[in-house]
Amino acid sequence: MKKPVLPDPKMLEILVCPLTKTILEYDKENQELISRPARLAYSIRDGIPIMIPSEARSLDEE
Repeated sequence: MKKPVLPDPKMLEILVCPLTKTILEYDKENQELISRPARLAYSIRDGIPIMIPSEARSLDEE
């Protein structure tokens, strides 16, 4: 299985949710950035966060 490319830690410090402008939680296991206020999980592909709300996974699905 391919090992996931980790995002740059400095980049994670400055990224915020594009909808709520709040900080994001890094979910290493699922390779996602979580916005609790927006109830969205933004995927990370090849170390690059996909910060497009329409492509994010809804946390309401859980």
